[in-house]
Amino acid sequence: MSEIELFVDSNMTKVLIIGAGGVGTVVAHKVAANPVFSEIMLASRTKSKCDAIAEAVGGGRIRTAQVDADSVPELTKLFRQFRPDIVINVALPYQDLTIMDACLECGVNYLDTANYEPRDEAHFEYSWQWAYHDRFREKGLTAILGCGFDPGVSAIFVAYAAKHHFDEIQYLDIVDCNAGNHGMAFATNFNPEINIREVTQKGRYWENGRWVETEPHEIHKPLTYPEIGERESYLIYHEELESLVKHYPSIRRARFWMTFGQEYLTHLRVIQNIGMARIDPIVYNGVEIVPIQFLKAVLPDPKSLGENYHGQTSIGCRIRGVKDGKERTYYIYNNCDHEAAYRETGTQAVSYTTGVPAALGAAMFAKGLWKGAGVYNVEQFDPDPFLAELGPQGLPWVEKFDVDLEVD
Repeated sequence: MSEIELFVDSNMTKVLIIGAGGVGTVVAHKVAANPVFSEIMLASRTKSKCDAIAEAVGGGRIRTAQVDADSVPELTKLFRQFRPDIVINVALPYQDLTIMDACLECGVNYLDTANYEPRDEAHFEYSWQWAYHDRFREKGLTAILGCGFDPGVSAIFVAYAAKHHFDEIQYLDIVDCNAGNHGMAFATNFNPEINIREVTQKGRYWENGRWVETEPHEIHKPLTYPEIGERESYLIYHEELESLVKHYPSIRRARFWMTFGQEYLTHLRVIQNIGMARIDPIVYNGVEIVPIQFLKAVLPDPKSLGENYHGQTSIGCRIRGVKDGKERTYYIYNNCDHEAAYRETGTQAVSYTTGVPAALGAAMFAKGLWKGAGVYNVEQFDPDPFLAELGPQGLPWVEKFDVDLEVD
């Protein structure tokens, strides 16, 4: 019996959600609809945002609170008042470690959707959170990392493929296409500060046992997405690559591709060229500001895009490897419709595809299906019960075998 299987207990039902943006809205809707959670609290720096979400969900299911997720004392005070069994962290990646510290202090389990990154450096690495493994193990607590879509479902797709369809996965390409149109000249689909930092960093992929670095958007090619068609796709670095090549050492090459429209890239280039993507503080009229944070304040709120968003996202894994001595190709993916996501939760599909898996991952924990003392990435758990519920929760998935992956 594995370490993960030793800590199964199905009585954990009190959940605290931290973060009241688009993803937090989806998580709140999905958690409130799931009877496995008996008590729910939604907290963020701005309580009025939490109140609006709770009112939209209705049914009196959700209590709300104000908390500064940068402050361990504030977090621990709230944890001790509400006594949650698990925290769903959909705040900013900068706040992962303070929330994990508070969880350790108060004996609370943890789940997030994105790995920690420091405020002063656009750097994505799991080492900071993996370093918490022994402390969570000693406390008998579970920390589940990266339970959104990518990272999240993308890694669970890989785990499912490894369990059911491959003896050895050798080549992995995660492909992420947003073919939606929100009608804005420029807007980001999630927190602008995080989004711009992510897509302007240098590219990186895994090949033959080492990381290969590229210039931003240097490598790109057209890929064909189901129900969408051909879209130019750019190689960027994404955090699940780090955990997947660690947990599946047979992988010879792992890459991540994301689509960007030319208008988006033009705006992004201008933002960088004029210094608005800077993450270091400057002094303006005697006040210290961070340019990218000022830019965030003037860009559209990602949550506001849903009402006029049309089209689909398509996210999946294209895998090549060996089964029974023969080469096999495999493509597993989900398409999500922006308008359908908005009708259900008032958010667009990018928030929806992140929030649904976070709520479902917490439900896996509450049911005792995903638990273990320590810090774990989602691919370390059994993918079957999660994927069995993912479609009914709103994100159906499709498998295709022995097809042209377009990524050789």
